[in-house]
Amino acid sequence: MKQPPNLVVAFLSLLVTVVPVAGQSNSAFQPNPQDDKGFTSYAEFGGSSDSDGRVFELDSSVGYNFTKHFGMDMGVPIYFVQASSSTTGGSTSNNGLGNPHLDLRLKFNNPAVNFGSVLTGSAPTADSKKGLSTGRATFDWTNRFDRSFSRFTPFAEVGIANTIADSRLFKRPYTSLGFNTHFQAGGNVDLWKFFGAGASAYDILPSGQQTIFSKVAKSQETTGGADIARDNGYSAWLDANPTACLDLELGYTHSTHYALNAVSFSVGVNLGHLVRKGPRQ
Repeated sequence: MKQPPNLVVAFLSLLVTVVPVAGQSNSAFQPNPQDDKGFTSYAEFGGSSDSDGRVFELDSSVGYNFTKHFGMDMGVPIYFVQASSSTTGGSTSNNGLGNPHLDLRLKFNNPAVNFGSVLTGSAPTADSKKGLSTGRATFDWTNRFDRSFSRFTPFAEVGIANTIADSRLFKRPYTSLGFNTHFQAGGNVDLWKFFGAGASAYDILPSGQQTIFSKVAKSQETTGGADIARDNGYSAWLDANPTACLDLELGYTHSTHYALNAVSFSVGVNLGHLVRKGPRQ
């Protein structure tokens, strides 16, 4: 794994820059806060570094929560990709807009178990030769179940898709096209004040023909059976939510199938919360 210290330095620099800006009360860490009704907006910058290179993503979205149970948002990511010299024979960069996406969100909180469902659709407007798109419309439908027991919150996720979506902990060095079923299970622990930690295991089970579009090697496209997109592994992370509108995270992911070790960071700002709450504070 190459150059993880640079990733940590970048995260700490962003932390020092961003933290003093906000002045809200502390709350529990929320990876994608959508609690308030009305206008929503969220901006996030994050990235992963592994032996194939570094992938950074700046994603901002705007939306509307019609009720406490249902909302929607849309956004367009921007990618900044730096391939490692061992991958391409020479360091190359590969930057550009990703596919615009629309998310439909459903949420029901219950004392027995909380349920959330997100259906995401993406339009194929990005450059598939850069690995930023498949050239086809894609979807992902993920369902999450969780329940809190004091400081510990176990969770489980199951979904279907025709692409393998990036996560906050693993910005993949490729984009895929092909049907898959994906699973994740783990837990979060509140450590102290606004600090938390978590771990999870994931499994991606493709079926049928799969196509892989590399982000780190231009115009590299591979088509084959389900095995070329199959993946499983585990992740661990530390997170902090020092204000009601700021999310920070450092993570590690091991991909067993691809033998990749990735370190990651993310900084998220709930702009919708700032717009709604700022004038009253």
